[in-house]
Amino acid sequence: MNLRSFKQLQLGFKLKSLKSFVSLFLTGIFLSVSVAACSGTNESNSADTPGASPVAASKPNVELTLVSFAVTKAAHEAIIPKFVEKWKQEHNQTVTFKQSYGGSGSQTRAVIDGLEADVVHLALSGDTQKIEKAGLIEPAWEKEVPNNGIVSKSVAAIITRPGNPKGIKTWEDLGKDGIKVITADPKTSGIAKWNFLALWNSVVKTGGDEAKATEFVSKVYKNVPILTKDAREATDAFAKQGQGDALINYENEVILAQQKGERVDYVVPDVNISIDNPIAVVDKNVDKHGTREVAEGFIKFLYTPEAQEEFVKLGFRPVNETVAQTKAVSDKFPKVKTLGVVDDFGGWTAVDKKFFADGGLFDQIQVKNKR
Repeated sequence: MNLRSFKQLQLGFKLKSLKSFVSLFLTGIFLSVSVAACSGTNESNSADTPGASPVAASKPNVELTLVSFAVTKAAHEAIIPKFVEKWKQEHNQTVTFKQSYGGSGSQTRAVIDGLEADVVHLALSGDTQKIEKAGLIEPAWEKEVPNNGIVSKSVAAIITRPGNPKGIKTWEDLGKDGIKVITADPKTSGIAKWNFLALWNSVVKTGGDEAKATEFVSKVYKNVPILTKDAREATDAFAKQGQGDALINYENEVILAQQKGERVDYVVPDVNISIDNPIAVVDKNVDKHGTREVAEGFIKFLYTPEAQEEFVKLGFRPVNETVAQTKAVSDKFPKVKTLGVVDDFGGWTAVDKKFFADGGLFDQIQVKNKR
């Protein structure tokens, strides 16, 4: 066979192979369309569900990792079984939860450092924003859910010894000589940042300037013998170890203690701060785990009256308006005359920079008080 004959034979073989490939490709398309048509509604529903995860949807069991701040533990333990039951009924899928609780600042750092949370419920939006800046949560996360991402809220309360022997009734009383105050460390705890803002807010909302606010907050922290890691440790130091004359903590922690049969004397000051706790999907992790659909379903459930009522039972003020207007809520929570919000101080980026960053006002106060 000469060279020309060989090239013609080679070209014919290539054309024949190409025709066979095209034929097989078209057959594959036909079969795919046929299978999709036969599958009907199920295929269509999956495609139409925003954020649906085909990975999770194909599993009979799915696990979510919830990372939250310490004082939400009792609420989530009441809510999670209700969500699991509802999801099983609607999706025929069993959801299990890994749960981690601790100081909000510590939990935030843990997630950034590699704790693979699917959902984070933290004490303040500033912590969620730190996870966003680390590239784990997509921007505008707060717009994906109701109420700008705030799913639970409370106010600050002052807890005293039984009978209130030191006569502590207002924020101002905490700065008096001879009073020992227990609170958590704002370097590790979200509630501690709220406590600081509640003290600061009590001055600026009643006509005081920043110099007076700094002077007052300095007096209070000079009366703090120990800064605990989180709100739960602060409660233990006060209630179990007998430290301090007063404890600053979430109102919901007080209510929870009363429900456990403890005698708790406390006051909710008329000038207070709205303690707003956000919820968010950790986008990078849910996409890695194939759990986006379930994670978003859980967050959506937390805003329902059924879940919000559980938050209320355990002392959190509801964000659901229907629940907020019930008699049970009005009877349970004392009205606050003047309520500040974090936006009054420029939002969490400004607050962290001014008050809690290294070398910020809190550090300056601590250095001054140790002299």
